[in-house]
Amino acid sequence: MRPALLDPLFASVSSLAGVGPKLADTLARLFGREDADDCRVIDVLFHAPYALIDRRKQPGIALAPQGAIVTVTGRVDRHQPPPNSRSNVPYRVYLHDDTGELTLVFFHAKSSWLEKSLPEGETVIVSGKIDWFNGRASMVHPDHMVTEDRAGELPLVEPVYPLTAGLSPKVLRRAIEQSLERLPDLPEWLDAAFTGKQRFPSLKEAFDCLHNPRDEADIDPQSPSRRRLAYDEFLAGQLSLALVRQRIRKVAGRPVQDKGVLREKIAASLPFSLTNSQTLAIADILKDMAGTDRMLRLLQGDVGAGKTLVALMAMAAAVESGGQAVLMAPTEILARQHLATITPLATAAGITVEILTGKMKAAERREALERIASGEAQIILGTHALFQDSVVYQNLLLAVVDEQHRFGVHQRLRLTAKGISPHMLVMTATPIPRTLVLAAFGDMDVSKLTEKPAGRKPVQTVTVPMERIADIISRLKTAIAEGKKAYWICPLVEESDVSDLMSAEERHAVLTRELGPGVGLVHGRMSGLEKDEVMGGFKAGDLRLLVATTVVEVGVDVPDATIMVIEHAERFGLAQLHQLRGRVGRGAEASSCILLYKGPLGDTGHARLSIMRDTEDGFVIAEEDLRLRGEGELLGTRQSGTPGFRFASLEAHGDLLETARRDASYMIDKDPDLLSPRGDALRTLLYFHRRDEAVRFLSAG
Repeated sequence: MRPALLDPLFASVSSLAGVGPKLADTLARLFGREDADDCRVIDVLFHAPYALIDRRKQPGIALAPQGAIVTVTGRVDRHQPPPNSRSNVPYRVYLHDDTGELTLVFFHAKSSWLEKSLPEGETVIVSGKIDWFNGRASMVHPDHMVTEDRAGELPLVEPVYPLTAGLSPKVLRRAIEQSLERLPDLPEWLDAAFTGKQRFPSLKEAFDCLHNPRDEADIDPQSPSRRRLAYDEFLAGQLSLALVRQRIRKVAGRPVQDKGVLREKIAASLPFSLTNSQTLAIADILKDMAGTDRMLRLLQGDVGAGKTLVALMAMAAAVESGGQAVLMAPTEILARQHLATITPLATAAGITVEILTGKMKAAERREALERIASGEAQIILGTHALFQDSVVYQNLLLAVVDEQHRFGVHQRLRLTAKGISPHMLVMTATPIPRTLVLAAFGDMDVSKLTEKPAGRKPVQTVTVPMERIADIISRLKTAIAEGKKAYWICPLVEESDVSDLMSAEERHAVLTRELGPGVGLVHGRMSGLEKDEVMGGFKAGDLRLLVATTVVEVGVDVPDATIMVIEHAERFGLAQLHQLRGRVGRGAEASSCILLYKGPLGDTGHARLSIMRDTEDGFVIAEEDLRLRGEGELLGTRQSGTPGFRFASLEAHGDLLETARRDASYMIDKDPDLLSPRGDALRTLLYFHRRDEAVRFLSAG
């Protein structure tokens, strides 16, 4: 049970004053929560600023630099409302100080409100961005305006937060102030000597410093308060991983003994031989499964490195040993793709394969459940539906979790919590640097697939400016006429006012006009069924060009697609670009990837595109990605490819991660049920960081 002390923080976000259903939805979107019901006050508290506005700069109007945010104390001279019926003309207010004159500009503003806020003849303080035009200074919609007697209300140092459409900084700030008030005095879960050595403040002081910074140093990733919050986050993660591991190790594994008969049959049906790293990975896995300790291994392989085949060999060993194996994929599209890949190979070895997803009809599902319970189904593929309470296995020996770069520990926890204790193999298509493996998986054994399967040709990658888009379309026309298939990736679904990016829907319309009817469209807002239908048409060849958002990034397999165009490539992260490029070059034909970019490129954008051009090695790309991600980007937004940290950055706080791991394993050794005073405080830490699943592993929890 979550301690009652934390209840104020886990109340719905709509319990905050001024947060109605619409704003609750907006906040849920900003914090990456499924919906408003899942969005809590603590999410607001955990929303970290990425920059600071210093309103203490008061250079005087004439000395204010272009584009700078300044504060001006001046006397209001006159108001100039727009002429009647001219709504496109702004309302202007003129004021002056000892150095010069400033025009305040307002669009669609109520004159009565402006007259009250900025009375003629009064001294006022305004703060905002200065613009110079023809030697005259102006400020459009000042951020703050107060009369001189209310100067104390002007915030001099203001944190800047990541925002989303429909949310103003003022509204967010009100919610943050309320969430800070709700933070109770929590028991200290950190070791006193370590806290002193690191100069960490208390938790309350750390949050206060985060949301009420006095200067740039307070929001620096290396400030003691930010490091304290990062350490707490790492410790909660490492502690929950250590608890999972402890629980997994407690339950002895059942040794899997196979003579390799089924594996040989699968190998004989392959049109190619296994790569060296596949052979090594299979040997490691079989060795782990033959012991009495349960296997917990991570299989890292680049896009198209043949992870599924390695997993199939492990599953065949479990079947030959008289058991069953499951492979869980994050989406139905992927589960069905695994079905298409695995079934012919398994059939060649006489293994029966079953699929189980949430969208099956009731009768279909009932029959599948019967085959699973009786043991007739030997390999079962599916989504998280595989681990629901209604699913009973006859003898589950191996579970393979295909995480496709979603670092979810939860599926593994759910499976273990069911009391089933199979060996576990977690596959990921994102090559992960060592620090990230540690952050996401703890001390897991790792196998890496470093080669591409035989017969795969390298993908030729070129960078092309957007100005040459017409050339690309005409080259595409020729390629499609020759029977080739291509992807065209766009960053958005539909056009929006905020962005000048071409949307997927708009691009689809343009390309259909240019290339004719064989152009499909897939994006995240379509239903699973609609997506499957379009993907099916593309696979079958009825469609020759697929316009898509990044939904195709994960695991879609069309071996005869040979061209990948990525529009606004500078807007994508390296890991994402690499995943997208991996959708082509999966057959024997030469493939190409065209990165369309809009100049001028910043340093990071330039570096990203150069790395993509120079290498196809996913492990090199992963390390570079970690190096290149700006602090603001890593800390201010939740990126695919990094565990969802709010405060911690592997770049800035890597030294704390190793300490957190040692601290967690020391506590689990000394106090496995977390019953000591510090252990009890650490339980609160786990709940505080929404690691409830981990607490269930404590025998006294």
